[in-house]
Amino acid sequence: MASPSNSSQNGGIIGVSNKTSFGKCKVTAVTATGCLTLQPGTAIVKAAIISGGGGGGGDRAAGGGAGGLLNQQINLTSVGGNVPIVVGAGGAGSGFPASCGTNGAASTFNTTSSVGGGGGGRGDFAGKAGGSGGGGGGTGSPPAKAGGAGTCGQGNAGGAGSLVGCSPSPGSAFGSGGGGGAGAVGGAGITGTFPGSGKGGAGGAGVDISPDYGNIGPTCSVFAGGGGGGTRIGAPAGAGGTGGGGAGGGAPPGPSAAGTPGVANTGGGGGGCGSSGPSSAGGTGGPGIVIVKELCQASGVWSMQSQFQSQSQGSWPRFITTQTFATKGVFMVAGGGGTGIAPSGGGGGAGGLILTPNSYPITVCGAAGTAIPITIGAGGVGVGWATAGANGNNTIVGGDFNNLKAIGGGGGGSFTCESKGKPGGSGAGGSGEGVSTANLGIQGSADGDSGTYGFGNNGGTGSGPARAGAGGGGAGAAGTNGSGSLGPGPAGGAGGDGKSVIPVMGSLGTPFFGPTNGTFAGGGGANKCTAPGGAGGPGGGGNAVPTAPGSGYAAGSNGAANTGGGAGASYGVGAPSSPPDGGMTGGSGRVIMNFPDSLTIAVAPGCNSVNPSPGSTKTAVFTVTGTLTVS
Repeated sequence: MASPSNSSQNGGIIGVSNKTSFGKCKVTAVTATGCLTLQPGTAIVKAAIISGGGGGGGDRAAGGGAGGLLNQQINLTSVGGNVPIVVGAGGAGSGFPASCGTNGAASTFNTTSSVGGGGGGRGDFAGKAGGSGGGGGGTGSPPAKAGGAGTCGQGNAGGAGSLVGCSPSPGSAFGSGGGGGAGAVGGAGITGTFPGSGKGGAGGAGVDISPDYGNIGPTCSVFAGGGGGGTRIGAPAGAGGTGGGGAGGGAPPGPSAAGTPGVANTGGGGGGCGSSGPSSAGGTGGPGIVIVKELCQASGVWSMQSQFQSQSQGSWPRFITTQTFATKGVFMVAGGGGTGIAPSGGGGGAGGLILTPNSYPITVCGAAGTAIPITIGAGGVGVGWATAGANGNNTIVGGDFNNLKAIGGGGGGSFTCESKGKPGGSGAGGSGEGVSTANLGIQGSADGDSGTYGFGNNGGTGSGPARAGAGGGGAGAAGTNGSGSLGPGPAGGAGGDGKSVIPVMGSLGTPFFGPTNGTFAGGGGANKCTAPGGAGGPGGGGNAVPTAPGSGYAAGSNGAANTGGGAGASYGVGAPSSPPDGGMTGGSGRVIMNFPDSLTIAVAPGCNSVNPSPGSTKTAVFTVTGTLTVS
């Protein structure tokens, strides 16, 4: 401690008495590759790392996906000094002859990178995967072309292109899908006839980062919007997503055929080209940007004069505080995967399940009482004929230091080129149509690096000869393969079993667990042509149709709400002209957290906090997105 005489000479001591120097908590926008020299004493930064947007495709082409956006706190391995930064270039838009757009390049801060945006599809090609996925091209050749997948935590999928049928009329307007944005999926293309019921899909919206960095950049702090989808025959093109996405192109007598480039240094996707020709092209994706906020941890000895000067200059240090509290177990499950319509469609994969050990510590940035965001993943939506179901959405327990993430379940396989289903927290089951392989469960059934236990298993493999779909994977077991022979015999594959969380969380009963008795994340059942459908896995998995009707449509079962269960497959033969129903939706997620009774907890609306054993444990249950406050 400083002596009284020193205090007197300095005009008063402010803060704790040590010799740590202070620095300015400044924000820097880096728009070109190079090195950023940090202020002395900087050990923690918050960085928004935005990669280059994907280029738009050419000829009835889709918008490029936005560059991946990572916004997170980074603890540096060394204090201050020079940090290498790479700013990713935007992907090239397709010229003539037409092809898909090129993916954007990655941006990097030190060793942390985001993923470049996916290039937009064109005509008969799907969009490319990326930070956010490119949109799918409009086509007259079934099936409809899907948008590319986005990267979890960085962006969203592109929108599907429209399908006008195998023999489109001369006036048919192909609408291509919009590229995905960091904040929303790209819009789907719409088929119509001139003068204009068709439309290109809008680019997905970007994300506003002004709460962290203030008003910065060329688009008022909104970044990573998807590019709009192109169209033809004068129908309206898709608008670019907010956050720098370029607009799609059209064709005479409508707007220009060329797609609009993404805005520079936003990571916006390029707009898709509306029609082919030597003078028309998809828009180039917008280059990325890296925005760095230096979080000064400095405390020290301050004279009244130096305090006044630093505050006047905006350089008074921010004191970074944290809170760490011990839980008595955390359970979380993501949304289960959805299904499509097919004679032998696969079941949806269950949402990934995370279970922490007892006395698991959670550390968050901020003083005691700081609200922690809790995101409950929605189930993947059911889709129509010949399209794989959508993946479920992630469930996240937020916080700058502990970002626990359960990954959404894979969407069930459907028909022809969509037969394989999708990977996810648990993988989806493959269809019995065409080539089908097991789909990966990417949550992992192993101890995690953070002391958490993740559970997710593969979906089963469909059988083409038997026209038998496979069950979706569950948290406790893989989905059952399709088997047997064509005709009566074994049912479609069953969904994989879910997992009981009672050994860690305790027997909390229906108010906390819902109707599944502590078992969650069962996989969805699959169909078999002319035979019964498979059962959903215990833990909320949806059943496939009980009996294949032979023709027409029959609905499977949704995954149970707030269980993360995968959806059961719906049955259909032939593409209906106007389907009244679609595939089924996966079950939404859930979060349950046990706390010592000594802590005070509060939850946002839509959730509840209860004391099942007063004097011992408090339990917070989240079935919808909200916030948790612990003190």
